[in-house]
Amino acid sequence: MDPLVTCLLIPFAAAIACLFCWRVPTLHRGIAVVAMVVYLAASLRLFFAVDAAGVIAVEIGNWPAPFGITLAADLTSAIMVVVTAIIGLAVTIYSLSDIDPAREKFGYYIFLNLMLMGVTGAFLTGDIFNLFVWFEVMLISSFVLMTLGGERPQMEGAIKYVVLNLISSAFFLSACGILYAQTGTLNLADLAIRTRELMQPELLTTTAMLFLVAFGLKAGIFPLFFWLPASYHTPPVAVSAIFAGLLTKVGVYALVRVFTLIFVGDTPFTHGLLLVLAGLTMVSGVLGAMAQFDFRRLLSFHIISQIGYMILGLALFTQWALAGTVFYLFHHIIVKTNLFLISGITRRYSGTFDLKKLGGFYQATPWLALLFFIPAMSLGGIPPLSGFFAKFAIVKASLLGDSQFPLGAPILAVVALAVGLLTLYSMTKIWNEAFWKEPATPLAPSSLSRRDAWLLYSPVVFLALLTVCIGLAPSFFFDIAMRAADQLLHPTAYIQAVMRRT
Repeated sequence: MDPLVTCLLIPFAAAIACLFCWRVPTLHRGIAVVAMVVYLAASLRLFFAVDAAGVIAVEIGNWPAPFGITLAADLTSAIMVVVTAIIGLAVTIYSLSDIDPAREKFGYYIFLNLMLMGVTGAFLTGDIFNLFVWFEVMLISSFVLMTLGGERPQMEGAIKYVVLNLISSAFFLSACGILYAQTGTLNLADLAIRTRELMQPELLTTTAMLFLVAFGLKAGIFPLFFWLPASYHTPPVAVSAIFAGLLTKVGVYALVRVFTLIFVGDTPFTHGLLLVLAGLTMVSGVLGAMAQFDFRRLLSFHIISQIGYMILGLALFTQWALAGTVFYLFHHIIVKTNLFLISGITRRYSGTFDLKKLGGFYQATPWLALLFFIPAMSLGGIPPLSGFFAKFAIVKASLLGDSQFPLGAPILAVVALAVGLLTLYSMTKIWNEAFWKEPATPLAPSSLSRRDAWLLYSPVVFLALLTVCIGLAPSFFFDIAMRAADQLLHPTAYIQAVMRRT
């Protein structure tokens, strides 16, 4: 079977299998774990196929592009699918201890797999309307996951989450309609051809702004981020971890896709606006994080600030900058998911996310302190961890002088460095409050059973090792990111693969 289709069918099949054994929720666990292992293998197969053959595409129902539904994968798509599989497996294993039987009974693993299917579809679709469809699959599933359990804080966070995302969907659908009216197509490769032939580029730029609002809401960029820290800390830790790691990155991926493939006719304006928004996103996110004393809310604000780095790479629109964005995407997904998982372990020991009430973890659980230290320092950009090389690529791209913003780019490099220092400060605050200072009440690490400890710690160790491996072999991973950036910057191969042109 085609690897593109396989990656979509595996989480879908897992969800269906769980439905068939609805009354036996314990079977859902085994199905979900097996499905994620198979999904990871399929995603690696897809990556190696793309790495060997270049961009690959498949036409569903043998309807040729641009008339049928097309799935397509370049290196950026393939990388994102692999990271999705890694995070899906880690969170599924963590969920075996974190998710209570009541939530399992009402279909937690079903909606987790449906959400992963929506994320995968968003990364692999070759059609912008089907991108909207996959976004809605992802939104509906994530809304159920956020509300599952019906606790008051969850419902409050879910209302904010779903209302803002529905507004985003309305902008997205309107933008699709206007774009179709201008071009007569919604196939991404065909749009790349036709938008370069339009006689009214101003109207296309207006359409680009609608997509910027739609995807910017989903990505959490300034000033559209306020829903994120108000909602991501409310569901169970496993849910908030996969939300923090993956969902906003789907919005970033969509921005990267449309602003490298379709909306490239007025880059001084469109990418100049992205440059300004990147700086404001970095600053507002990190300042919000510094003011927080709830473990997960602090981490949620840091999602926003780190999104700013990714948007900065897109705005600069050079190969180094785009490579930095791709590198930053897979680095941040791994690190941020891991930090949320660690916050859950601290709560299992202490019963709270309030940093002022935490303390003593360095003495009580030194291994947990080490496991926190790795992703925290990576997020702060300390060498030789992955975050240092992600920030280095973005800052270097800002200072090279080959972008179309010779004055603004160096200023943003300074902002990026300052935000990195403030990020390190807020990570140090977590370390001092949760790990270093004396606890208000004695911790009881022994209260965690051996089974629960294994299920909670194994995904954290796995993701921490990945962070270290990326940091120790940056040239290998950055070479992949550079080749992915070259495909984004020169989309001829993507267009030829989808449109079957030579």
